[in-house]
Formats: sequence, C-alpha cells, structure tokens
Amino acid sequence: MLADAFSHTSPIAPLLLSIVVIILTARLGGSLAESVGQPSVLGELLAGVLLGNLTLLGFHQLEFLRVDWTHQTTLDLKDAKHCAGVAIDALAQLGVLLLLFQVGLENSVTRMFRVGLSSLFVAILGILAPFMLGMASAYVLLPSAGWPLHLFLGAALCATSVGITARVFEDLGQSDAIEAEIVLGAAVIDDVLALIVLSVVQGMILTLGSGSSTSTIDAVPLLLITAKAIGFLVLAILLGPRISRQLFKVASILHGRGLLVCSALVICFGFAWAASLAGLAPLVGAFAAGLILERVQYRELIAREHRPLHELLRPIADFVVPIFFIMMGFRVDLSSFADVRVLWLAAVLTVAAIAGKIICGWGVQQPGVNRLTVGLGMIPRGEVGLIFAGIGLSLRVNGQPLLDAATFSALVITVMLTTVAVPPLLKWSLTRRKPPSASS
Repeated sequence: MLADAFSHTSPIAPLLLSIVVIILTARLGGSLAESVGQPSVLGELLAGVLLGNLTLLGFHQLEFLRVDWTHQTTLDLKDAKHCAGVAIDALAQLGVLLLLFQVGLENSVTRMFRVGLSSLFVAILGILAPFMLGMASAYVLLPSAGWPLHLFLGAALCATSVGITARVFEDLGQSDAIEAEIVLGAAVIDDVLALIVLSVVQGMILTLGSGSSTSTIDAVPLLLITAKAIGFLVLAILLGPRISRQLFKVASILHGRGLLVCSALVICFGFAWAASLAGLAPLVGAFAAGLILERVQYRELIAREHRPLHELLRPIADFVVPIFFIMMGFRVDLSSFADVRVLWLAAVLTVAAIAGKIICGWGVQQPGVNRLTVGLGMIPRGEVGLIFAGIGLSLRVNGQPLLDAATFSALVITVMLTTVAVPPLLKWSLTRRKPPSASS
C-alpha cells in the first residue's frame, strides 16, 4: 500500500509523502531522545538511521531518497520519485545553511573580541589537538587512504557543539560559573577556526585531490586556500555590517509583514552564495552572515514585528533542519558495522575526539578553574560534527567519493558518542568538586 502511495500519478505526491514520513519520524525521535535527557538531534539522527536501514528488513520504498551526486549529476524530470529525492536533498542543504546561520546569530563579532585569554587559548588548543590526533589516527588505521581522507577526518574532529554543554550548565544552575564563561567564550572562536580549517581542507581536496598525487601536499595552494578562507571571513566581518544595515534600512520603510525574517534570509543565502562563488563551502557564508548581525541593525523591524529574529526563524528551522539530521542518519549503513575494522575506527576516532578536547582545558590561565570541566564542555560534536560529515560526502578524490559508507558511518557514530557522553560526564565533573565553604 505504501508503495502505491509513493507511485501516485501526481508528480508532487512522492515529495509530499516523503516530507510527512521524515517530519513525523524526526519529531518522534527527537521527543524520545529528550525524554531520556538527550538532545533532540540524537533522536532525529537515530530516526534517520532507522529509515535508511529498512532495506535490511526487505523494505525498499524509501531508497529514492538516497540521492548520490558523486555518481549522478543530471536530474530525471520524468521520474517523480527521483525529483522528490533531489528536492528532499535540497531542503536538507537549506537546513544546514539555516542551522549555521542560527549558530552565528547566537554568537557575535563583538563577543568574539571580548573573550579573555583563557577562552582564546582553549579554542586554539581545541582545534589543534583534535586535528592532530584525528590525522594521526586516520594515518595509522587507514594508511592507504591518502592524505585527503587523513586531513578531512582530522578536520571533522575539530567541531564543537557548545549548545549541549550550555544546556547542562543551565540545568545544574552553573551558567554563571567561570568554567561556563570560558567554554562559551571559547566556542565563539572555536566555531570560526573550525570553519576555516574545514574550508582549507575542503579547498585542498577539491583543487589538489582531483589532479595531484594524494601522497604529497603542495605548500603554495595550501597558503592560497588559507588566505582565501581567512580573507572571506575578514571581509564579511568588515563589510557585512554595512551591507546588512542598509538592507534593513530599506526593509524598514517598506510595508507588509515578515520583512525582518525575509531580510535576514536574504543576507544568509546571499552570503552563502558569495562563499560558494569564492570557492568555499556555502555554510561558511551562512555562519558569517549570522555572526555579523546585531540587534541594533534591525531594532525598528523588531519593534514592528514584536518578536526577535531568532523566534521568527524558529518555525522555518523546525521544518528544514530536522530533514538534514534525518538524511544524515539515512546515509549510515548499519551493515558496515559487521566489519570489525569499522567499529575499531569509530572507537579510535571517538577516543581521539574526546582526548583532543580534554587537552584544550590546559589552555585555562586563571588559577583555581576546573580545567577538566572546561575540556569536557568542549567535547560534544552534535549538529556541527554532522555538518562536517555531510561535507565529506560531497567531496571526491580522483573521481571517487572521499568518504565511503563505512568511514562515514564510523564518523557519525563518533559524533553520537561524543554527544551522548558529555552530559553525564559534565554533571559528574561539576558536582565532584563542590566547594566546602558553600555549606559553611
């Protein structure tokens, strides 16, 4: 019966039913995850894993959602199912952009320059240590894969999703603790540095991996790509506020509803397009767009809408962002875990991911600060780690996908384990050193 539903004569029917299945599954998975004290993203990811592996039970009616652009670059307009799969993939990509835009909105350029030395050193160590450990792990376990994969896995471990940590601090009433301030401050710089690393690695793979030997790295293209990534972010930070201020000024004299959210989306997608034009990942532009927006730029529109921008964006994000998480889980191949080498890779990457962030706690400069708590707070990869993994799926080296199903599955498992482990570990670290003076 479900097969007939997907084969409906209306060309949009497969897309409509696909959205129904994905949204319902995402909401159910997210609700179950939150009921056991875990972030909803984990439930959505696991729901996607379930949908993507129904083939193991003999159900193949959702396989049209598995769009593989590494082998297919044309769109069959006569196949409604294929068009639906492409449309779902496009919605997932929009979800990524909106997610990074929201992450940027939660931070700001002003806050980035206000953080103390401890946050700065923690962020730098939080990038360098996981990157080196990730590369070393990949080199040892996958020696024949070549430097593109080694570099990418190192870059993928740089990500940090501090939203989960912030929620734990809030639940324990420790939001004003010095450890929380250091972690939240470091997260701002960490996001920027991680995206620069991702841009550089992606650029190297795109420019060198397609035509150069995968056993060598040329320093000149590396420097050019690094300069391009840093230059784009610098220009976005310097010129972006002027562009956004003028756009909001024009929007404020127009009549109608929804001008604030429409203007914000124009800035988000415009910056994403500019980043793509510069040879960078569009998500870098979306993040930069959120980073440069300040409430003072659109206060007149806020007064008219009577709601802040992040609340106006929430309904849109609640629709498209879960589609991305579902589709990331959909691409996890459970059958690949029958190979013990995949489990071993996931275990080693998880250890490297955790150790790399714990090391960054030693960047704290103030005496008396719980460095372990700071390091644990930087561990979760969450949605940012999934975004990095998704980028890896789109990269090709010498005509072949950079990440095969086994490596991608191992990377997703690493993201899941680092996300699940942090709440209990952070609670333990925060409660084990209760100051005696508090009760005296």
